[in-house]
Amino acid sequence: MFSLKNKVAVVTGGNGGIGKGIAIGLAEAGASIAIVGRDSEKNQFAKEEILSTGVDSKDYICDVSDPNSVNTCVSKIYEDFGHIDILVNNAGTSIRTKEPQELSPEDWKTVMDTNLSSVHYFSSAVIDKMKDKGQGKIINIGSMMTIFGAGHASVYAASKGGVVQYTKSCAIAWAKYGIQVNSILPGYITTNMTDGFKKHFPKDAELVTSRIPAERWGKPEDFAGIAMFLASPLSDYVTGAFIPVDGGYSVR
Repeated sequence: MFSLKNKVAVVTGGNGGIGKGIAIGLAEAGASIAIVGRDSEKNQFAKEEILSTGVDSKDYICDVSDPNSVNTCVSKIYEDFGHIDILVNNAGTSIRTKEPQELSPEDWKTVMDTNLSSVHYFSSAVIDKMKDKGQGKIINIGSMMTIFGAGHASVYAASKGGVVQYTKSCAIAWAKYGIQVNSILPGYITTNMTDGFKKHFPKDAELVTSRIPAERWGKPEDFAGIAMFLASPLSDYVTGAFIPVDGGYSVR
């Protein structure tokens, strides 16, 4: 039941970090993968890695914060693959400051549009055809900062809190169509984005590691299993859930 053969998965931000880990996991389960990202070179590298698993993959340039760009991208994916069964809303960014008031209006808009508005844009672009088909899986990537605030990443925390509330709302609205909408909450994961945190807040990074029961930061490949579960028929009665993948950080 973990087989995703003949399924098509769209992964935003799927060219690196957690998104790439998820994309490879879904590919290994048999799904064809549409990689969506802004960096054409990274897209190409990710696509080649996914093709090596034996499934089809194509990559798409898209500004996830622009609804017109999103609609154009999704239309092209439908044209290329014929259907979309799984949507992983993973694209994200963060702008860190010592205190929240130091964020400019432009900083606030950039993070909110990339992390939260994009989830609405992509979900809205695929939902009608998922409804017509009577099935679909939408997986939104939140954060442990959905649970905890962060003085140095206030807009990131706010956007990811919004992702979970949006997930719950969509789960309620679309359950009657056979569509499940769930959220994964990553903990501290070693990616390009968190490298900045380690560099600028080294003492905080050390404290983080000491609090994780698993005694290590997560890796992108740690998300393959949960993504496969949420994308497969095994999770057909799971919707509106938000599942921490954090090595136990949030329970300590």
